[in-house]
This record gives sequence, structure tokens and C-alpha cells, in this order.
Amino acid sequence: MFHRKRALERIANEKVLYERHAGGDIGVCVVYANVYRLAMANLGFQAIFHIFESDPRVAADRAFLPDADERAAIHARSAPLVSFERGRPLTDFEILAFSISFETDYLNLITLLRMAGIPLRRTDRAGRNYPLIIAGGSAIFLNPEPIADYVDLFLIGEGEEMVPEFLAAYQVARADTGNQAPRLTDLARVEGAYLPDYFTPVLDSRGRIESVTYLGAGEPKVCRRLLSDLDRFNTSSLILTEESVFGDMFLVEASRGCQWGCRFCAAGFMYRPIRYRSPDKILTEARRGLVERGVIGLVGAEMASVPGVAGIAEAVADAGGRLSPSSLKADCISPQLASALARNGARSVTVAPEAGSERMRKVINKNLNETEILNAAEMLVGGGVESLKLYFMIGLPEERDEDVIEIAHLTGRILERARAQKKRVGHVTVSLNPFVPKPWTPFQWDPMEDAASLKRKVALLRAALGRIGGASIELDAESPREAYFQTLVSRGDRRVGRILERLSERGCDDAGAIWRELRAIKREAGEGATDLPDPDFYVTRQFTHDEVLPWDFIDHHIHKWFLLSERKKAHYEHQTKPCDVTRCTVCGACFGD
Repeated sequence: MFHRKRALERIANEKVLYERHAGGDIGVCVVYANVYRLAMANLGFQAIFHIFESDPRVAADRAFLPDADERAAIHARSAPLVSFERGRPLTDFEILAFSISFETDYLNLITLLRMAGIPLRRTDRAGRNYPLIIAGGSAIFLNPEPIADYVDLFLIGEGEEMVPEFLAAYQVARADTGNQAPRLTDLARVEGAYLPDYFTPVLDSRGRIESVTYLGAGEPKVCRRLLSDLDRFNTSSLILTEESVFGDMFLVEASRGCQWGCRFCAAGFMYRPIRYRSPDKILTEARRGLVERGVIGLVGAEMASVPGVAGIAEAVADAGGRLSPSSLKADCISPQLASALARNGARSVTVAPEAGSERMRKVINKNLNETEILNAAEMLVGGGVESLKLYFMIGLPEERDEDVIEIAHLTGRILERARAQKKRVGHVTVSLNPFVPKPWTPFQWDPMEDAASLKRKVALLRAALGRIGGASIELDAESPREAYFQTLVSRGDRRVGRILERLSERGCDDAGAIWRELRAIKREAGEGATDLPDPDFYVTRQFTHDEVLPWDFIDHHIHKWFLLSERKKAHYEHQTKPCDVTRCTVCGACFGD
């Protein structure tokens, strides 16, 4: 079998860095809702698989979305999807545990259920001998509602403590029911567990959520789970494969959350309060990783402010390796860090100004000025970095055309400052992404700018960059179509699941096909020819401050009034100081637990 042959080849090329065991009698398949090369670059997926596989009660396996050529072969033969290690049909497992880091992978969850021969909707599986479908991951933190009709139980929050608690509850419930499936109500007692059957949204005449009918015990909310001490658990590469998108790296998680509070960024709010691993812990994992790989990938929302990061970079460089941080905040880059990053072959570093103008950086609460950005570029190039990647966003709330053109002007000044170092500067890459409103951020009420307007702004910026830098500046712009789909799923309620179901049924597995089908749904909705909602209802509509949002039932311990006040500050271009977790209790996160 084509699919099985490729799995065996991949297994042979993996290096597992821990001792595996045969396991117990609870069959669990941990499913990453995307392809293998992305899954094996995801620390969250590796960590959760290790938790399941290390539990003596569990016989764990993996599964992934097949590659495009595999999907075609499986479809042509009408063959069921099988697991990675053992080649078992997914219907043979007691539990399918989906790990979902990105909202757009919700579509893949539905496709995977279809490929496995499992009825898509939870109601169609009731009382029948199918696996229990559970899901967790960072996307689930924010808004699980678009797939609420397809998943039996969600685990909302960080899994290191929650998953073992779930397994203990599952074992007890399984014993109580004998040969019958465990009662979901017993499993829902685990803190962080979300049982969709308990919650029923009630819509008003405009299609907005008016209220939520709750059938469970206690308050109608789900408290997301967070670890208080990251040092209690290692989160670093556990299975290495060169086929991973970071195949040349050993990954080490340095932090969760972010202190800066950028108003568009989900990570800065969903993971509050920010937590760092100790420098000793990070360095221990990095040294372990250098035995396997020459590059240590440091993972987190923002890496320049990690305590002791310059010393860690130097120690890695002294050992003959290289530290590769995910992203750096310009004003936190020191000469020591810049020099250490450039040693042993580092040629490119990513810096995220996010916005080109000083005004827009105040709107988004970046707490970063142009002088700090230029100084950072000077230090990095002076230390030996040859190429810079600059991350910007477009279509942000309050944005004007002059703010977009300022991206080009700032890039030109960065290039000019870098060249003044009289060292070789390869080029500057401007990575441009459309703003996607995310739940649990101050901009959650704001719409995404329409695709036509975004395309006009990208053309405006492309022309300005051409005049300033010519071939020295490369523009890498994400498609507004992809951002549209991401926004639809990010802000969607349960009705969006029906759109995802149609996309899956029609075989839409790339951005072009998804966009064409969404346009058809929009047209049909306008003509009254479909019972599916108009996608624009979720994407380009300004949510009102008094409406019930699909994700409001999740308790992130962040006051809604705080998010609203941050949105108001954005309008007046006022900034908020970075989080001070030692004494500040304003947002609610530091005393919510």
C-alpha cells in the first residue's frame, strides 16, 4: 500500500530520543490535523503524543493528514485511513485525540474523519461503536465552536497536567460502564474539559448569539488550564526527522505568552501570565540538542526578552552550535546577543516591527520606536548577520494609506543603516501578513479588511519598496484569500462547521479551491439559495461590544472590560506598559487561578 510504504520509510528515518513502551489496553491515536512534515515540527504535538505514549494504560499511535498524492491514492481506492506506527484503521481505536494548533486545520479534522470512515457529526455517532473524538491545542484555546458539532469532548488549555487527569477519569468511567462507551458527563468533570452538548447557542433575528442555554452543573463556563511552572516539564524535540520543516534544528521551548500585550496577538493574552523557563533549564536542553543537531531553535512568542538569552546564545555558539530564535523584539536586542546569533553560520535573523509608522505602533501597543528598530539592525549587521527578515502586518484597525507607505520608508532606513556598517548585506525580506482578528484580544471585535482593499495596499507597498530598495528588498505577502478563510474560522460559531463540511465534501484542499467555494456560498446566501451563513457575517462585520461572542464561555481569567479599554486606547493611539506579573492585577490573569 502506497500510504503504508511511505509511513514505514518515515519511521525508519526518525530518531526517537526517549524510551518507548508497548503500552496498555486503551488504544489512543494522536492525530495532527495536517501533514507529517508540519506535525513533526510542532512541539505541542510531540509533547502530547509523548504524554499519551508514556502512560502505561495507553497503547498510543500517530496519524496525520496524508500528503496530496497519498490523499488521491486513498480516495481512488476508497481505502480507510490507517495509523502511522501500526497501520490500524482509525476506527479500531478507543480514542482519537486531535492536536490542532491552527484554526484553518479545522477543515482537515472533518476531512480526516471522512477519510477514516467515521460519521462526521457527533449526533450521528451517538450510541454506535466509534472512537471517542477529543481535541485540544492552541486553536482550541481560542475558539472551538466551528467544530463543536464534530468533536465529542474538548480539552481546553495546556495538556501536561490535564491529559493525565483525563486518562484517569476515562479509565474510571470505562470500568464503570463495562463494555459500553464511557459517559461523557463523567469525563466533563475534568477541569478544562468542554462538553459541547452542555452548551446550546440561542440566535436572535439577525443571526447573532443572543444567549447560551447551559445544561451542565455549576457555572456556564470552561476554565482553561495553564501550568504555573514550566520547569516542571521539558518541552523540546522528542522525535527528530530531517523531513520536518525544521529538520536541521533541535527545538526548545523558552516561554509561553508574551509580556508586551500587542493588541492583535492572541499569544499575548491566551497564555497570560507570561511564563519563562529558567536559563539553566533552556541551556541544559540546548546542550542535549547539540548532540543531535547543529542549530537550536528557540521557540516562543518573542525571544529577545527571555531572561539570560544572550548568555544562552553565547554558550551554544561556544559549543559549536547556533541559536535560532523564532522572532526578536528590536529594543531587546543587545550587542552581546547580536554577536552570538551571528556566530557559526547565522546569516539571517527575523525582527518584527509589525507596523511601519510610529502612529500605528502606538495603535497596536508595540512599545517600540524607530530609533530602537534602527539600532537593532545596526547591531545585527555589525555582529555579522547578512540578511534581515522584517515582519509587518497590513489592514490593522485604524490604519491609513500613509501608514502602509511608511513600511517601505522604514525598510529603506533599515537597509541604509545596515549598509553603513560597511559589511555585506545580502537583502531585506519584508514579510507581510493581513490582519486577522483573533478571539481574546482587544481587536476581536474588529473586522478583517476586505480583500480588494488589501490587494490595493499591497500594490501600493510593492511600488514604494521598488522605488526605495530595488532588488535589495523582497516582498513576501500572504494572500488576502488565505487570511479571509483564517478569519472565518477564527471568529466563527457552530454554523461555520457546516461551511467546513461543504468545503470538505467538495474536496477543497488548497487556498484557491477554498476561496472559490466560499465565493459561491456568499453568492448563494445573498440569493437565499442556501441554508449556510454568509461568510462575510464573520469576516468583514464589526462585532458589537454588547453581543455574545462564540468563545465567551471560555474563562481565560481576562476581564472583558480590560480588552475593551485596550481597544479604546488603540483608537486614541495610547500605549500600555508591558505586563508586570510581580504586582499588576489589572487584566485579571495573575489572580484568576
